[in-house]
Amino acid sequence: MTTNKKLKIYLVAGEPSGDLLGSRLMRAMKAKLGDNVEFCGVGGDTMEEEGLLSLFDITDLAVMGLIEVIPSIPKVLRHIKEVVADIKEKQPDVLVTIDSWSFSSRIHKAIRKQNIKLPQMHYVAPQVWAWKKKRAKTMYKYIDCLMTLLAQEPKYFTPYHLPAYFVGHPVIESDVIKADGSGFRKKYGIGEEKRIISLLPGSRKNEVARLLPVFIETAKRLVKKDNNFYFVLPTVSTVENNVKKMMQKSGLDYVVIDNEADRYQAFHVSEAAIAASGTVALELAIAGVPHIIAYRVAPLTAWLAKHLLHIQFVNLSNILLGREIVPELLQERCDAANIENHILALMDKKGQLYEKQQAGFKKVCTLLGMGERTPSENACEVILNQIKEYNK
Repeated sequence: MTTNKKLKIYLVAGEPSGDLLGSRLMRAMKAKLGDNVEFCGVGGDTMEEEGLLSLFDITDLAVMGLIEVIPSIPKVLRHIKEVVADIKEKQPDVLVTIDSWSFSSRIHKAIRKQNIKLPQMHYVAPQVWAWKKKRAKTMYKYIDCLMTLLAQEPKYFTPYHLPAYFVGHPVIESDVIKADGSGFRKKYGIGEEKRIISLLPGSRKNEVARLLPVFIETAKRLVKKDNNFYFVLPTVSTVENNVKKMMQKSGLDYVVIDNEADRYQAFHVSEAAIAASGTVALELAIAGVPHIIAYRVAPLTAWLAKHLLHIQFVNLSNILLGREIVPELLQERCDAANIENHILALMDKKGQLYEKQQAGFKKVCTLLGMGERTPSENACEVILNQIKEYNK
């Protein structure tokens, strides 16, 4: 696409996973359009590295849980007003919200209500196949186009007047595929005799507060069996200080790393990983790292989720395959003794659980849409076509 006018793309990413998707989308758009594109909106560290000056710190929005989010509501509502006012002032060529539909939808509704004219798009479909299926019937009222990460998702929306396009899951374009782990041990002074396990307690403060103490207790139990265990904690800026403070008191051999390249290197030298549910679990699957999912939320949140969610699994690898290859240790099952037993079983490379995971991971990679173009390049094309159609 060529144009004499520099395109102004307004992006809104409400949490670290969306920030990563946004940064890759920005990179793809710059590769396609060169200097003919500029970005504004809301994002995190990786989007800012690509040139975005974020309207506010997305840490304010990184809250997980149906009950836990309540104290943050006034701040979130204020940020919605800020975004809408900024869009009105900057008059971008398109609005693309990324993930976080609960936050994003309120922005889109306000834009519609104020009759601000621009194409409105959303990247990452809300999981209507899991809960709130009625959302699929009404989303066309607020957005013009939806880009999905999974091939089976468009069919939930297209019958209800919403154009939806499968672009592929951006995790398959991450450097986790290229990383090989060489030099990681030397960089952080980790001896060859050390058995590395990655601990990934989430990207939100409330996740870290609930999960990291359990992960630390698990790590201590493992060390009692073999004092050669070493723990790597890849993290993000939203929770880095919290993670470091908690680990300082642990007495474990560990390192906290805060950048994407080292995270992927760490995966390739890890014998196993303990992770919160989320995109990182897909990265572990692509890297072939044996892992388990361990997660806790507030009891009331758990009760509500049990009665509202219509899915058998929470881990996307399991969802895609329709069977459990990654153990999901949730709520009361998320305790140190249980996690330890599963990790030790996974580290037996001749064991049934290990072999089942490795075979499943290969199928997951295929289902995520590996192809000639990256998901971000596909998303870039959809956005440019939407702008063109809108301006006809």
